[in-house]
Amino acid sequence: MGDLLLARHGETEWSRAGRHTGRTDLRLTPRGEAQATSLAPLLADRAFRLVLTSPLVRARRTAELAGLTGAEVEPGLREWDYGGYEGITTADIRRTRPGWDLWTDGVPPGREFPGESPEQVGERADRVLSRVAGALAEGDVLLVAHGHLLRVLTARRLGLPPADGRLFLLETGTLSRLSLEHGTPVVAEWNTRP
Repeated sequence: MGDLLLARHGETEWSRAGRHTGRTDLRLTPRGEAQATSLAPLLADRAFRLVLTSPLVRARRTAELAGLTGAEVEPGLREWDYGGYEGITTADIRRTRPGWDLWTDGVPPGREFPGESPEQVGERADRVLSRVAGALAEGDVLLVAHGHLLRVLTARRLGLPPADGRLFLLETGTLSRLSLEHGTPVVAEWNTRP
């Protein structure tokens, strides 16, 4: 059984500012490109059975700069749909909804996008985990995606409810590794940088 590696895309203007960036397709900043490039040495000595990336440009560019060839686009790896909170910071949301929490309160529908609940994101994460199960049985798998989605996916891999993704802060341009200990999924590395 292989390890499940998770790479969060490099910094964007919105991630730097703390703005919820779901479906908005932003490019990496120069710092984000440097972060993505710095992942290459961490991945160079690994052979992957499968590499999947979110369809959004910030994740695909991270995969490219990290030296990953042959990555397949997996629509289920797109970031949480923040609905009416797309582009808004938590601080701004809390001005009108004191105490608001993404993980428990969710998001309102937006004009263009309906938004997702933690459970809906969890269902997508479960589908991705089902897709990679066969490849994981044969070796390592790498997913290049987004902060909140990867946090939910981690919770689901560990057998936790989707909202427990709140327990796994994930920085931009980092690599994390989920492994097994005596057959039980565990966090083996988190937020690794060279």
